[in-house]
Amino acid sequence: MFTASSLSGDRPQQYAQLADQARALLHGEPDRIANAANLSALVHHALPRLNWVGFYFFDGTELVVGPFQGLPACVRIPLDRGVCGAAARTRQTQRVDDVHAFPGHIACDAASRSELVVPLVRRGELVGVFDLDSPDPARFDVIDQDGLETLARIYVESLP
Repeated sequence: MFTASSLSGDRPQQYAQLADQARALLHGEPDRIANAANLSALVHHALPRLNWVGFYFFDGTELVVGPFQGLPACVRIPLDRGVCGAAARTRQTQRVDDVHAFPGHIACDAASRSELVVPLVRRGELVGVFDLDSPDPARFDVIDQDGLETLARIYVESLP
């Protein structure tokens, strides 16, 4: 049920199918760690050209790495640094075509060239961010952003 080969149609249709899979995967499970782990794995295996997919959770001061798929990651990210910090601070999705041109970029993996980070906000409070990296420049477009923002909403809706 949760395989990349089950996605068909154009990219918006594929994201709709991935959203359906995410809803089914997270249904009835309130644990944020379990759901973040499963959603990271689902997205990492479903979407091409990604080298990191995961979560950073806000601890009241900074972002702390949560479940992810990919190489080991930076453990703590201040809100005033990097793409993840910008998404958390502004509470706006950050879609960056060239991370090396982003002021304050944190190079956790030197192979990453582009990044998309969706802030996770529940009841007006910052929960964390959903972060995706790619080794390809300009990997993410508006279709990806819309689809990944939907997946992030599904995750937030799973929280108690």
